Amino acid sequence: MTNLAPEARGDAAGAPHRRSLQGGQSARSLLLTVLGEYVLPRSDGVWTSTLLEALALLGVEDKAGRQALARAAKAGWLAGERRGRAARWHLTDRGRTLLAEGTERIYSFAPGRQDWDGKWLLLVISVPEERRAERHVLRTRLAWSGFGSLGQGVWISPDTARQAEIEPLFAGLGRPTRVVTFVAELGTIGDATALVHQAWDLSELEARYLAFVAEFAEFAEFAEFAEFAELAEQGPVSDALAFVTETRLVHEWRKFPFIDPGLPTDLLPAAWPGREAHLLFHRLHGELSSLAEAWFHRAEQHGADRNNRPGDICGPGKG
Repeated sequence: MTNLAPEARGDAAGAPHRRSLQGGQSARSLLLTVLGEYVLPRSDGVWTSTLLEALALLGVEDKAGRQALARAAKAGWLAGERRGRAARWHLTDRGRTLLAEGTERIYSFAPGRQDWDGKWLLLVISVPEERRAERHVLRTRLAWSGFGSLGQGVWISPDTARQAEIEPLFAGLGRPTRVVTFVAELGTIGDATALVHQAWDLSELEARYLAFVAEFAEFAEFAEFAEFAELAEQGPVSDALAFVTETRLVHEWRKFPFIDPGLPTDLLPAAWPGREAHLLFHRLHGELSSLAEAWFHRAEQHGADRNNRPGDICGPGKG
């Protein structure tokens, strides 16, 4: 599963792309999810036809799918190989590294830390007003990295290990006129819950978790997913359904590690929906992944049969 954010850092500011679950997804974003979930575990590449068929099931038109492939190749994530009249794509070392790092972060992510020691990481930072564009980029990167703002250049995080993430945030930017970190505990004045509400607006994140649960909870109603298991015996239609559901599931979940600041359970509301969303994701993924992979494997087999057929005519990149 890929965890590139946002879109492999393709935008200068590193701003998160916030789309509703019902909204359209970019072809490139969906391609990255497909590459991370189904191509990364493979060592022999994938047919163009397989990727285009997968994207088509996800609602991406052929032209947009081909453009996404071309852009991924231009970005250095994919390399093409001719096989007769057809094309086969392989992850580059760069693409494989990015996707592998993403997979690790996605599947290890869990909302609500249980091991918080009560210590806060404080960052005091100052960038001159005349460098307004850089200030905006830095603020966006800090928020993307899970820091909450208390105003006047003061940022906090309940994860002291994030000190290691601060220096890379300045990449490509001028050095701030002032930057200093502290590790501290809350004193006798102030309330941790109030501090959280001041530093982070959790309402949008809560709404996204609720939307995720609403989007995928219907599949949890299947008892042990017996319906999927029964349909699996009837052929590729059920595998296609599992592929679409599994890919959409991973595609939506992969955004949460970047928009969830990783607050400890002690600082979250009692009925925080992130916990339910986390359990739902892993349950559905466990039930659907093998069926989804079966569809992808079948598409690869069809691609191989088609491209090895004597006299088959395919234009450049058609395979």
